[in-house]
Amino acid sequence: MLPSRRYYLDSIFDNFMDSDSSFDTMKCDIYEKDGAYHIEADVPGFKKEDIQVECEDGYVTITAEKKNEKEEKDEDKNYIKRERFYGKTTRKFYVGEVDSDQVQAQFKDGILELVIPKQEKLPNKKSIEIK
Repeated sequence: MLPSRRYYLDSIFDNFMDSDSSFDTMKCDIYEKDGAYHIEADVPGFKKEDIQVECEDGYVTITAEKKNEKEEKDEDKNYIKRERFYGKTTRKFYVGEVDSDQVQAQFKDGILELVIPKQEKLPNKKSIEIK
């Protein structure tokens, strides 16, 4: 006997959604506006305290970590599927040299918004005086 069409479609969808990459990468939008880079990162399910932003060597790194503090020891539960994410996810963006004191960060409704002022570019070419 063949499985019902509904079961077949659910199975395809479940296999598509089971890839680890759907959980370990935060989705981001990046754009330039008013002389600054803007990064909007989706980090749903995380608290502000779970998120860290660092600026180093021209890179901005966003790290979010959620620990499973409730180790379920209840043997009455027989999980069929567990989809809630616990772990660490990181994104890194090259933005050039940054004055980290000028970076603004705001977290609201599961979205982290960063505003990173662009630094004035120094000329790559310089004449050297010969003495």
